[in-house]
Amino acid sequence: MKNRVRDALNELKWRKKFNLDKAEIWYVHRGAPKNTKIISGNEILSIERSFIETTTAMIPYHRIFKIIYTGEIIFKR
Repeated sequence: MKNRVRDALNELKWRKKFNLDKAEIWYVHRGAPKNTKIISGNEILSIERSFIETTTAMIPYHRIFKIIYTGEIIFKR
């Protein structure tokens, strides 16, 4: 089964017409206001099989519920 979050992030990272730095990744973070945290694509160090590694955490894909690229929602759960 394909991971749509991972596919979307890899497309932003590897396609020349896109720039991962322009993405906003919204995810569930318990304890944060409204249990939501938003990071910029430039904080992503690596896109792994079941999570992304950022400068401060490892975020499992099942916690990511929205990806916005230049103001447009490209993934929403």
